[in-house]
Amino acid sequence: MADLPQLLERRLAQLPANAGWRADAAFMVKLRALAIASDFALATLVAQPALLERLHADDGLAPSPPPLLEAGNRADWPRLLRRYRQAESTRLVWRDVIAGDAVDAILAGSTALAETCLQLALGALETEFAQRFGVLRDAGGQAQRLVVFGLGKLGGGELNFSSDIDLVYAYEHDGESDGARGITASDYFARLGQQLAKLLDEVTADGFCHRVDLRLRPFGNAGRVALSFAAMEQYFQREGRDWERYAWQKARPVAGDLAAGERFLAALRPFVYRRYLDFGALDGLRTMKAAIAAEVARKELAGDIKRGPGGIREIEFLVQALQLIHGGREPALRERRLLPALQALVQAGHMAADAGAMLANAYRELRVLENRIQMLADAQTHALPAVPVQGERIARGLGHPGLAALDARLQAVRTRVAAEFAALLAPRGAVVGDSDLSLYWRSLPDDGDAGALAAAGFGAAEELHRSLRDFARAPGVRELSDATRARLDRVLPALLQAASKSAQADPALRRLLPLLHTLLRRTSYLALLDEQPAALQRLVDALARSALLAERLGAHPLLLDELLDRRVAGGLPDREAMQAQCAAALREGDAEASLHALNEVRQALSFRIALALLDARCDAQSCAQRLAWLADAVVACVLRIAMGEMRAAHGVIPAGRFAVLGYGSLGGEELGFGSDLDLVFLYDSADDAQSDGARPLDAPRWFARLGQKIVALLGVGTGAGRLFEVDVRLRPDGAKGLLVSSLASFCDYQRERAWTWEHQALVRARAVAGDAELVADFDALRAQVLARPRDPASLAEDVSSMRRRMRAELDRSDAAVFDLKQGEGGLVDLEFLLQHLVLRDAAVHASLHGPRATPALLDAVLATGSITPETHASLLAAHASLLDAGMRCTLDRRPRRVPPDAAIEAARAAIRAAISAQGLGETGSG
Repeated sequence: MADLPQLLERRLAQLPANAGWRADAAFMVKLRALAIASDFALATLVAQPALLERLHADDGLAPSPPPLLEAGNRADWPRLLRRYRQAESTRLVWRDVIAGDAVDAILAGSTALAETCLQLALGALETEFAQRFGVLRDAGGQAQRLVVFGLGKLGGGELNFSSDIDLVYAYEHDGESDGARGITASDYFARLGQQLAKLLDEVTADGFCHRVDLRLRPFGNAGRVALSFAAMEQYFQREGRDWERYAWQKARPVAGDLAAGERFLAALRPFVYRRYLDFGALDGLRTMKAAIAAEVARKELAGDIKRGPGGIREIEFLVQALQLIHGGREPALRERRLLPALQALVQAGHMAADAGAMLANAYRELRVLENRIQMLADAQTHALPAVPVQGERIARGLGHPGLAALDARLQAVRTRVAAEFAALLAPRGAVVGDSDLSLYWRSLPDDGDAGALAAAGFGAAEELHRSLRDFARAPGVRELSDATRARLDRVLPALLQAASKSAQADPALRRLLPLLHTLLRRTSYLALLDEQPAALQRLVDALARSALLAERLGAHPLLLDELLDRRVAGGLPDREAMQAQCAAALREGDAEASLHALNEVRQALSFRIALALLDARCDAQSCAQRLAWLADAVVACVLRIAMGEMRAAHGVIPAGRFAVLGYGSLGGEELGFGSDLDLVFLYDSADDAQSDGARPLDAPRWFARLGQKIVALLGVGTGAGRLFEVDVRLRPDGAKGLLVSSLASFCDYQRERAWTWEHQALVRARAVAGDAELVADFDALRAQVLARPRDPASLAEDVSSMRRRMRAELDRSDAAVFDLKQGEGGLVDLEFLLQHLVLRDAAVHASLHGPRATPALLDAVLATGSITPETHASLLAAHASLLDAGMRCTLDRRPRRVPPDAAIEAARAAIRAAISAQGLGETGSG
């Protein structure tokens, strides 16, 4: 480095000798720093001295004016574009080296420069083509433009200093040009695209503007230069490969018809981002990584900071792979830019915060170094120069004392990146190898011995052997591709082994077999189980412990994603989070799509709640409450859909108000898995109100249709199941009454005609959706009704009589089993006890007006002194015990009837004692 100062002075001497800026000592210091960093920038300043004046004036803040490409200066287009690119690139060198702009800004600047050059060149060529061939028009006469897609770092807005630009040309519709020499769209846009590439890429006396790479188009160099959108879509449906998903993940229209380009990318999204957790993306990544590793070895590129170990490409692949795996389910991850994508992955819980911070810092460091390497001579290179003095220049420019210090820092960064990348592609942990079960599976269907299953711990070995043999003979297995068959041969023995070690080996395997047929049709799920042993183990655990979850997994395999979602093992979403997830599923103006998406969200959230109960991460009461919150959110969304359909068909009722009330287990926030919803509908409007649409309805009919629509939408079948069965019999006058009640008629009914049992039902009733003011009116009415003075003896007789009638009709207990809900000392007895206490004491204790849920009601009646602390504690425990037993019955697809054990008997005794203490008498007699 001793001769570097003399070299720099000779370079600086080539600049204008008498310029005013030479007297500015601080500016001269900056010029020397620039000269250390970039021979290219200094050469540009020699060729374009006016640029020096601008840098001196504003420190490179203002961009250079773009050139005018007109018919009159056609021969100058290449020169104008190249000089413009050189001037702007030199300004970016200045902003990086001298002004200290962040690397994000420099990459964005390089991207914007490439887009400007593309748009200038394309616009000029389009004008020229229109004069020669006319305007390209589709069959309907609409003008068509070329769409230029930028892929790679151009698409991601992160173009490095001397990068080539990856382009793909397309057009929306076929057609012909309308000139005297008309040509087809394919020929027209192919010629236009070729001319565009030549104008930017061709090396002239002024160098090049941008290197253009067209090899990422369908079929590569063998494919047509420009394709219609229809041809592109057909290609990706039939031929699209894994590496193209990575490539098109960053695609962005950068010139031409940008709006059409965005429409195409929206249509292509299902190819890039699958609707499920897509661990098949890792296979494509392994293939690409292997090809790059072979190239690195062949070309001795270990020092390449882009393609070598721990380089930029590994960070990009790691982030993109996680995006592809999870992005189908999480739109927030569909980000073209790497750093925002990395942040989104951390926020979504798919990457640890410390790993994300390390990768972000490493990425910035490597991109800064990559830019400085390329700024030296405007060369497309990614390795430190072989000439030591050049490497020293880069090291000094980055603030290192020398090249050795830069090398040490670079090695540390790349080592950390390589370790993180290797962890993503770590060898599978679920491989069973040549175990007895693996050998058994491979011998099917022609050979194989049930003894292998018996030895592994399966009881009904012969029956299960026959089922597995039939599965192995199924056409779906015989017709698998070699790659998918290899996956199955790894996954199935691992599943057998996990099932054999589960608490219920035989049920687990029986429940697994129907699911296997579904897995064959969705090979992505085989990939998930192959790549993620934790998901495989969670699947078997769920199957062993819950027939209901097994049934739902078979019917809705998307739920397999829940077994791996990192959020599953954490806390459950609260009410607001569930409302947000349900609302996000709605598709404006598309009820069918909204219901399908809403069903998927409901299925996923209820599945997650069930797993939390099975894993003992929450108790039965918390699960029941969250299931009720989920139902609230679903009903609110369905109300929005129904209101939208009514508005479109009939307009709205001016100043009309509507609310949905939840009764029973929904109102009491004690919903079970698969419970139906007890709903009552209320409305309020002027007596003579009519809707304001083209087909007006009076208010009673409008709101009646709204209620009917809600019931129908909740119960309609979709590909993702149905939302809820609905029971509307608790409305005034039951099945004989109107489906939807006006507020006035509802008030009158509750005050004048309702039976005691209907006031009991009101204790747990609450509004779950609708107009806030009408909800407040309902709450006020409910409080008034509950607070009505009642004769204690008559009330006790009414409550006891109704309970005896219900038990006679509904109790399914016998000498061997106890009905957890309807049996004597069961959950309904506890509900009746609490309803009796509220109706008896609410006239003097306003604190009884608010609670609906059983634990809150128990707290309230304790506060009034109606029960002792000991009774309160015993009833809370009884409720928790019975509710837990009932939920576990439902999860295992068993009736909610259990053989009495000590816990159940203690719960029953506590409830019976409390009932007796309140003078309700014997509720078990007929």
